[in-house]
Amino acid sequence: MLKGKNAVITGARTGIGRATVEKLASEGVNIWACAHRENEDFKNDMERLAQAHGVWIEPVYFDLEDEEAVKAALKGIIKEKKPIDILVNNAGIFPPLSSFSMTSIAGMRRVFEVNFFSQALISQLVLKMMMRHQAGAIVNTVSVAGLDGDIGVTAYGASKAALALSTKVWAKEFAQYGIRVNAVAPGLIDTDLNHHLEAGTKEALINKSGLGRQGTANEVAEVIAYLVSDKASFISGQVIRVDGGI
Repeated sequence: MLKGKNAVITGARTGIGRATVEKLASEGVNIWACAHRENEDFKNDMERLAQAHGVWIEPVYFDLEDEEAVKAALKGIIKEKKPIDILVNNAGIFPPLSSFSMTSIAGMRRVFEVNFFSQALISQLVLKMMMRHQAGAIVNTVSVAGLDGDIGVTAYGASKAALALSTKVWAKEFAQYGIRVNAVAPGLIDTDLNHHLEAGTKEALINKSGLGRQGTANEVAEVIAYLVSDKASFISGQVIRVDGGI
């Protein structure tokens, strides 16, 4: 049900983004795979996936903290004059845990720039194309940290909460154009993003999960693939938790 569609995926080099590229490619989706900086290993990996699944995967590079670079990259995609059917806003940063009193405002601004404002800018540019085609599906990667709140995650959690709330707003604003907007909220997932967590912190998070383990990037990618497919044609404005039952 996805074969022949085109997708933009941010944060495509590792983790959930990389797993989503592989999952959608296996379903026949062509992909603009967005990453922070040019990397030969990443380029080779994308070429291998494209050949394996008979699709095209085009690496696109830009710094999410550079608004002009984001605009230039997306305008380059738009100039190719291929429809963008799917957008997966997955890129993000997870700063070290820090109490609010010890969190710098400058640090919070940086987290919001990457985790929220850049994703909002990308969405605005892509939505203009989707509106012209009267169709499209967007999935934002948020986090249970932005829904539940926990000690030490003011910056990260608040940035993800902003994206979760925006998911619901965009779903209402763009439904008239046949565009669906949803989000996935992962719990503790075994990716590079969480590898810096101390063992005690990771164990505590695992113990919160009803299933008693970390999730995998592939498990999140499966949910994303479902949400952007026609199987989810009547699902919009939802934030789907993928957290093992916290």
